[in-house]
Amino acid sequence: MISKEEARKKIYHLREQIEKHNYNYYVLSQPVVSDFEYDFLMNDLMALEKMFPEFSDENSPTQRVGSDISSEFRQIEHKYPMLSLGNTYSEEELLEFDERVKKVIGENFEYVAELKYDGASINMTYINGKLRHAVTRGDGVRGDDVTSNVRTIRSIPLILKGNDIPKEFEIRGEILMFHDTFNKLNHEREAAGEPLFANPRNAASGALKIQNSSMVAKRNLDCFLYYIVGEGLPSETHYDNLQKAREWGFKVPQYIQKCSSMDAVFKFIELWNHKRKELPFNIDGIVVKVNSLKHQKQLGFTAKTPRWAIAFKFKAEQVTTRLVSIDFQVGRTGAVTPVANLEAVHLAGTIVKRASLHNADQIELHGVWIGDHVFVEKGGEIIPKVVGVDLSKRTPDCIPVQYIENCPECGTKLIRQEGEAKHFCPNESGCPPQIKGRIEHFISRKAMDIEGLGEETVELLYNEGLIRNIGDLYHLSISQLIPLERMGKKSAENIIKSIENSKQTPFERVLFALGIRYVGETVAKKLAKAIGSIDALKTSSSEDLKQVEEIGDKIAESIIYFFKDEKNLSVIENLKNAGVKLAVEENSTQLLSEKLKGLSILISGTFEKYSRDELKELIEKHGGKNTGSISSKTSFILAGENMGPAKLEKARKFGIRLVSEQEFLKMIE
Repeated sequence: MISKEEARKKIYHLREQIEKHNYNYYVLSQPVVSDFEYDFLMNDLMALEKMFPEFSDENSPTQRVGSDISSEFRQIEHKYPMLSLGNTYSEEELLEFDERVKKVIGENFEYVAELKYDGASINMTYINGKLRHAVTRGDGVRGDDVTSNVRTIRSIPLILKGNDIPKEFEIRGEILMFHDTFNKLNHEREAAGEPLFANPRNAASGALKIQNSSMVAKRNLDCFLYYIVGEGLPSETHYDNLQKAREWGFKVPQYIQKCSSMDAVFKFIELWNHKRKELPFNIDGIVVKVNSLKHQKQLGFTAKTPRWAIAFKFKAEQVTTRLVSIDFQVGRTGAVTPVANLEAVHLAGTIVKRASLHNADQIELHGVWIGDHVFVEKGGEIIPKVVGVDLSKRTPDCIPVQYIENCPECGTKLIRQEGEAKHFCPNESGCPPQIKGRIEHFISRKAMDIEGLGEETVELLYNEGLIRNIGDLYHLSISQLIPLERMGKKSAENIIKSIENSKQTPFERVLFALGIRYVGETVAKKLAKAIGSIDALKTSSSEDLKQVEEIGDKIAESIIYFFKDEKNLSVIENLKNAGVKLAVEENSTQLLSEKLKGLSILISGTFEKYSRDELKELIEKHGGKNTGSISSKTSFILAGENMGPAKLEKARKFGIRLVSEQEFLKMIE
């Protein structure tokens, strides 16, 4: 019988050997042992860990086979938000991006060009060289904890090797499924009579959400890493940090290049636009990043995207097929979208039968007739859309399209507001798809996150007359739900419990859930933070609203219009009586001081010590309010270098003083 100390030493030695073999095989593609020898080592380690459970370790290579235990995914908030990249399809817009960068940081800088991998984004945190958790992108602020699934991906190191490893950092990448794996998987599913996956991206992202990690292990996923964020990184450049990450054991792809100019970036784009079909995995473009971390910080972020990076998307694949008919769909805002019914055609890995025609102007612009052969492509390689007509194939039996004048659902006369591309049904409270759409938006994950209520259940509840608006959800009972089709006692109890739990949803998400036109997640957060409560919001003037960062005339008018409607006020009163949170909780934001209390501050220009986003946070932490435009209510302008002449002129007009970064920091000391 082996002693405990001997077992400990052998277990640690086997783990080290196996992880080295994993790295050679899955990262370097240079195996040095046979599969038989590898399996022998793994079986030996599994047997020892079973005999001596006191030496179990979540980062052991034996954990890569996954577990048969199903588990619900908990949500983890990202320490550093995972923002989306700004996209472009044109070289002109890339040059505009280049000019914006030069305007802020001058001429002396370089870019890094990388492939844009078409998979599922992942963010992994390592502490003391060990994988702590892996989280999906989610809404950019928080995502699903899929650590147990990610541990099964053998190209992801569980324990790092090498030097200069920060105590804690995050590394981001893309979970991929290679073409060979995807084709093999679909072949197996076809043989088993199961539905096929549309493309490798869907297969990879779907695998990450399987709640049985042993099943994930069988999907043979891979992972490319492309960005590190954290304190104490080994280098001041993005490129060198990635090279260092490769030494630590990460699979950092070789398809990356430093570029001293935009001309070099264009050459990189041209090269991979031609070579992308030779790759064993899918890409949909090129990502261009400013290399210096100092410059990245200087450029900062918008509410949604980093200003130091942009994605150039390759032109979408295009096919032709016959347009059979057109349906007109009504969305939750009343917007009417014409949808083309097509003869089925294969496009970018999927069978396409329907495609968007956008609006009446686009139909007229392309000269679309029923029966035409139309050009179809995937916008952003996701949503099929009609982009033109092959007039050479038009036949005498083709019919010009007559755009509808009345709502196809409720018969109300459609309207088209000035400056809007779409027609709208104004019957907000009586048009079924608008009512159901608003309820579906309200219960969605990013809004109130009410589980058990999907599109079909909402349809059922509406048809049964149990709900007519979002407030009615809080008056449902288990006894009302149980008799419904496909609804058992347990399902009914879970729905009522989830509705009850939704009363704890923070005000910013409740505000987003209300479905006010143009008020998305980001705008809702800004409004909640600046205004504080639904009561204050409904009495705010247009001028008050435009003091909030990112709020312009269009959004302000939409908010005021929403609160003028007595039906909306009635629904809000209903939510208030039900106990839904309609104000920011006092303890939700811990202030460092109240030195800026009552002050509305606008930030303009670039700064030496802090990024604009960090300064905005400091303003809020000291009780101040960030404003998006200059008015007589602006207290002062926190002014950096390169402040725009128009803002400077407006500041003089209103007599608003300019405060430097140094003065500002003294104010909040």
